[in-house]
This record gives sequence, structure tokens and C-alpha cells, in this order.
Amino acid sequence: MSQQRISYTVHGTVQGVNFRSFTQSKAKSLNLTGFVANTSDDKVAGEAQGSEDSIKSFLKELNNGPGAAHVVKVEKEEIKTKEGEKSFGTQ
Repeated sequence: MSQQRISYTVHGTVQGVNFRSFTQSKAKSLNLTGFVANTSDDKVAGEAQGSEDSIKSFLKELNNGPGAAHVVKVEKEEIKTKEGEKSFGTQ
């Protein structure tokens, strides 16, 4: 199965509501690699790599977010895959 990598940015009430740990947990459960981080403009952003089906499922999870979050929109862009990445972390 081919690998895909995306960069993503989540807009809304996404900081201070455990969004990064939620994202990391969902990514790990879908066998994705990459990272998630808070941005200086109150968004959450990162990169995720894995199968096309896993990426689609991941994006659905990001659109829902954890209970205390209010997601307004999720932007994504396909980017070049990275070799040798082994895990999904927070920054």
C-alpha cells in the first residue's frame, strides 16, 4: 500500500483542550508517523504519514477533536513522504 504524507492545520478552539494528546493518540492507533504542535496563532498543526485510508480516518478524527475542542476547519496539503520516521510525537 502506498504511503502518503500531509501537512495539516486545525482551526478553532484547539489549544488548552488536550488536542495535541488526542491527535497523538489517534495517529498512533492508525499507525501514522509525524508530529503535532501548537502554533503561535492558537491553532494546532503538524504532519502525518501513513496509508491513504489511515490518513482519511485521521482527518475525520481531527475534524471531530476531543470533547472540549471546537474545530472550525482542518486544512491539509499533500507533501513529500519522509523515509525512516518511526513514531508520531508532539512538539
